[in-house]
Amino acid sequence: MSGVSVRASTLADAPAILSLHAAAASRGGGLAREPDEMELSQIEGALAKALASGVALSAWADGAIAGEIHASRLGPRQFAHNLLDLTVAVRPEFQGRGVGAQLFEALFIEAARLEPKVERIELMCREGNLGAVRLYQRLGFVIEGRFQRRVRLADGTVEDDLAMAKAL
Repeated sequence: MSGVSVRASTLADAPAILSLHAAAASRGGGLAREPDEMELSQIEGALAKALASGVALSAWADGAIAGEIHASRLGPRQFAHNLLDLTVAVRPEFQGRGVGAQLFEALFIEAARLEPKVERIELMCREGNLGAVRLYQRLGFVIEGRFQRRVRLADGTVEDDLAMAKAL
């Protein structure tokens, strides 16, 4: 997508990422937290973990954040070849314009550079988030499992959570 550039995120980006997540969640997107459940400290913690053991990237357009993605390693060495705890968010006005795909492609490039080598990226996606499921499948993620009735939405309905992964 032209006009959007992707760069490594920093801890200084945490307030902008918080604003982005709140905007994406307020539209009923795929984020697990509602806007009133989001705190700067949570964003800072997830970002710090991704910066220390994984990848954290953000997309910017005209000096404003358009999207972000981060993933980190679990910790024990036996899982070091995996990136998980993945979160991706795109500001509503940029959704459907390729920003999410651009962030994922940059994530794949950066993950391939990590040592120890990353061989797999995992994520969770609510089954009703059909646009996200289709995007992830286009990017090479496959559904590996299902957590039945795991997600209760604001309207009270319950959906399955899909475990998806991509081999690098």
